[in-house]
Amino acid sequence: MDVEEAIRSRRSIRAFTDQPVDRSKIEKVLEISQRAPSGTNTQPWHTYICTGDVRDAISRDVQELVGRGDARKYEDYDYYPPVWNDIHRDRRRGVGWSLYGLLGIEKGDREGAARQSKRNFKFFDAPVGLFFTVDAYLGRGSWFDAGLYMQTVMLAARGEGLHTCPQAAWISFQEPIFRHLNIPDDQVLVSGMAMGYEKTDAIENTLVSEREDVANVTHYVGFD
Repeated sequence: MDVEEAIRSRRSIRAFTDQPVDRSKIEKVLEISQRAPSGTNTQPWHTYICTGDVRDAISRDVQELVGRGDARKYEDYDYYPPVWNDIHRDRRRGVGWSLYGLLGIEKGDREGAARQSKRNFKFFDAPVGLFFTVDAYLGRGSWFDAGLYMQTVMLAARGEGLHTCPQAAWISFQEPIFRHLNIPDDQVLVSGMAMGYEKTDAIENTLVSEREDVANVTHYVGFD
């Protein structure tokens, strides 16, 4: 698979099969991804990979927190703003309602929306979960580096016939993740990710999110 095909075929998959992923395949993806760029070659990322009983324990404990309404806010971690500007708010709502529309979840159906949201914490049934951290003392440049690394992981996974879904939803429920994966307290969570094989007959996997016209987000200066 060439680079363009990997980029164009990468989507956030929200329904996976239960087909196991060989550890050797995951190791190859991560070995390739270690070539991701980082500022002054700091390579600030840590990756924690779980499957089986550990994956299930994280899922179970986080779902218990969800059920109790025991969630931290994104802004508690300086992750997302408490209020979005209109353009970003509209893009978020657009992809959300596109997904819900495919699933038959109508506006106002809080129960249906909550049920779909909880699927994040089952890794959308993917057999492999990944969590990415950086050392807590590092700043936004290192978070940027971690994002470059995650993107490289997702593209390398496509090269191995795998699909992924990056998941910021885990940010609000970190304690079980750190506990089950023995993540040190001097690290901070950047994101989770589901990895596995796409369930090709799942309606939610037909979603292709809209992208802004490139002319609206690019700014050429000094060209003829």
